[in-house]
Amino acid sequence: MNPCLATIFVTAMELSGAQRLMLMWPLCLSIAIVYKTLRCQKLSEIPAASLVLWGAIVFGLYAVGAGLWGLYQFLA
Repeated sequence: MNPCLATIFVTAMELSGAQRLMLMWPLCLSIAIVYKTLRCQKLSEIPAASLVLWGAIVFGLYAVGAGLWGLYQFLA
């Protein structure tokens, strides 16, 4: 194995706050696609339904995060 390639598993990458928040987008999209694939009756409904669900998941997670951050700022 290439020693340079092996270092990505040992050394952590430095990510900014925005980069960490954007890492959840593909994860949420894959969850939405799998969920809608199991639930939709027609194959043609899956792309639009997945995007709507993806937006709802991402918006919901950001809203919960903002609410918890606001609660933390209020109590601290």
